[in-house]
Amino acid sequence: MKILGIETSCDETGIAIYDTKQGLLAHELYSQIKLHAQYGGVVPELASRDHIRKISPLIKSILAKTNITMQQLDGIAYTSGPGLVGALMVGASVGRSMAWSLNIPALAVHHMEGHLLAPMLEKNPPEFPFIALLVSGGHTLLVSVKGIGKYQILGESLDDAAGEAFDKTAKMLGLGYPGGPILAALAEQGEAGLYDFPRPMIDRPGLDFSFSGLKTYTLTTWQQSKQTEQDKANIARAFQEAVIDTLFIKCRRALKQTGMQRLVIAGGVGANKYLRQKLNELDAEIFFPRLEFCTDNGAMIAYAGAMRLQAGQQEPTIIQTRPRWSLEDLADIT
Repeated sequence: MKILGIETSCDETGIAIYDTKQGLLAHELYSQIKLHAQYGGVVPELASRDHIRKISPLIKSILAKTNITMQQLDGIAYTSGPGLVGALMVGASVGRSMAWSLNIPALAVHHMEGHLLAPMLEKNPPEFPFIALLVSGGHTLLVSVKGIGKYQILGESLDDAAGEAFDKTAKMLGLGYPGGPILAALAEQGEAGLYDFPRPMIDRPGLDFSFSGLKTYTLTTWQQSKQTEQDKANIARAFQEAVIDTLFIKCRRALKQTGMQRLVIAGGVGANKYLRQKLNELDAEIFFPRLEFCTDNGAMIAYAGAMRLQAGQQEPTIIQTRPRWSLEDLADIT
């Protein structure tokens, strides 16, 4: 089956074609970073309009690159949620309408399932079961994964997600947009051991996260410093270490509680170099997607959709988005 994947959940338009026999054929991504940088964050209305402008040219480009016609497609997968409702509507409307006009099945993909399955696109994919740490701008989840659709959420953020905390802290420090990667780069220039930031919620049982208090602690530390460029780097390093240590401790706890030996990392924060170094200290097999598949992309949507379409699942002829959607609500196809 040749499946066209469409991702438009936030500020990146991703298009890809996945073949269940040959694997990923091609993928393209357009980022709206320059568009939103002047506002210091994503403006939902502008994001939706930019998806409308870019989605058709990208689909035409990916078809030309793979030398595939629309009539040769066997199905279309599109992100249906979670995400910004206006942005989701663009991909869902185009994807479902294309499938209807071509008389082929369509599949509404859960954005976080796409991230969770992104490592399956690598040459050495993880085997089930495993623990997944999903860390992105909007979500921080620890999930027990026993198969596609067999998901149990073990822990989640009670307030700011890890990626959101990175972005908001970067904004407090006067860094640019997107803040997370800029803060991580600045942290490499900081001196170790100058600050002792708290590791939130590690002194209580459970696998939930909370980064809002750490964000406030960082702001207070910055306000009380001399606010030099070196202070900024030192504080960025202390903040990053606190977040990553917290993720490390909760991952270690999840592996111990479940008895599993595999850990999959997915989502935008999964590209963080310090996170990758730290988690490799765990006594477990660690799997990361390639850097280009950590952030939102069409390849992960095409793959997730292909697995479900191949199993016979498809959407009715309606256009529906799900801005809030739990992984545990997904059907088991294995």
